Amino acid sequence: MTVAVPRPTTAAPPRVVGSALRVPLVTGELVEYANLDHAAGAPCLEQVRDAVDELLPWYASVHRGAGFASQVSTRVYEQARAAVRRFLGARSTDAVVFTRNATDALNLLARSLPRHTAVVLFDTEHHAALLPWRGPHVRRLRTPSSPAAAVAELDRALREAPVGPRLVVVTGASNVTGELWPVAELARVARRHGARTALDAAQLAPHRPVDVRALDVDYAVLSGHKLYAPFGSGALVGRGDWLQAAEPYLVGGGATSRVTDHGDRLGVAWAAVPERHEAGTPNVVGAHALAVACDVLGRHWEQTAAHERALLARLREGLRTVPGVHELALFGGDRDRVGVVSFTVGGHDAGHLAAALSAEHGVGVRDGAFCAHVAVHRLTGDRRALRASLGLGTTEEHVDRLVAALRGLVTEGSRWSYEQRDGRWAPCDDRRALPPFLR
Repeated sequence: MTVAVPRPTTAAPPRVVGSALRVPLVTGELVEYANLDHAAGAPCLEQVRDAVDELLPWYASVHRGAGFASQVSTRVYEQARAAVRRFLGARSTDAVVFTRNATDALNLLARSLPRHTAVVLFDTEHHAALLPWRGPHVRRLRTPSSPAAAVAELDRALREAPVGPRLVVVTGASNVTGELWPVAELARVARRHGARTALDAAQLAPHRPVDVRALDVDYAVLSGHKLYAPFGSGALVGRGDWLQAAEPYLVGGGATSRVTDHGDRLGVAWAAVPERHEAGTPNVVGAHALAVACDVLGRHWEQTAAHERALLARLREGLRTVPGVHELALFGGDRDRVGVVSFTVGGHDAGHLAAALSAEHGVGVRDGAFCAHVAVHRLTGDRRALRASLGLGTTEEHVDRLVAALRGLVTEGSRWSYEQRDGRWAPCDDRRALPPFLR
């Protein structure tokens, strides 16, 4: 897959807030938290926290305020668009619409398609990319056996698609297995058939440079909470014509240029993109946080990639030493991937293992089907799985502790009793103290 050339780097990877967080165990000890759940939500970068603290005294509503603080906040908000565009290597003409997250962005795009647009996607997508497209014009392709098979299957599907507007939806990196998808090759096939391509970059963007122009995709979406900026902001970046022709995603203040009273009805002239789809008071703090995270990550790709490659190799090698572990893979083989590993453990319930890893060892992993039920159930035979995902806050000790703890749970069993509460495993007689702000 074609990616952007890394920018110049500085000496060390960025640091995250909470890297020294200590959590209680059911045994009464305190240990450093091993956060191996970055694929669900990454911690905040220290630079992002500092930037938010710097902005907060200046915070005010944007765009139509005459006050100086409003003008400052407006400048911050609009500069954030430029930062996101730069981070994704987008075209100067591409719209940057701020949303709540990648899910919100994909739903916005789905609402903006021309009538009878044929949508083609693989059924292994995350629910955020799988569910917004419904109806008779949507074609879902089954899990391909390889990247080459994915390209060939898409080619066949587009040859059979009805004449008219077409959209291909594809992920950059699987949130289940971490495997990279052949985005550039799929986009090339789509272009040959007159189709546009929407890239779900939520899992790819925190780990690798994304270049919209080099990949030749028409749209890209991302989430701040996976990019070390957990302040409720995401973005849809891409061609503005479909967005401009569509009714606003939400209606209200900010989405209009003029509203007039005609007695029995209101006359409305909608604003141009991006304001057209950003009704209400926007999340200035979230947009600024996302922009800062984009700029910071863009200066550290070399260190980020090296850090992740070493830890991913260590994790996968360690898991191979645990009896009964089966790593999930869409394509098989030792293919390039980001720091996400999902697996099952023969004879053991994933939820029980996850609860014991947390309660007895201070290790946070994800269990279940990861909002990609079709993919996980197909790979596991309708079982739940465990997922360990790496990021800037991960250390070798965290990886080693997961492997050692998992091996102990498999070979010796848990040291504590557990019960199911509301469908989730939890330790019995759990006396771990909550942090003061929750008491």
